Amino acid sequence: MRVKETGPWVVYQMTVHGKHSGTNAVCEQAEWNAMEAERPGYHTLVRGGMRSENEAELMARGTSGDALKRAPARKG
Repeated sequence: MRVKETGPWVVYQMTVHGKHSGTNAVCEQAEWNAMEAERPGYHTLVRGGMRSENEAELMARGTSGDALKRAPARKG
């Protein structure tokens, strides 16, 4: 059974104890709107309007979790 995906999705930079943590998070646009209405400008929007949660997660993660690039084998 396929689960219907909602959205659109946003990536934002979290603020913890009044300081930007450098950690990105993902939520639905509606959740972002509610957070922004409650505390305007507290968190920083990185990008909004993404069509899928997967796309948003990949952007939030950046290169973290990517496969390590291997150096070519040296001929000896």
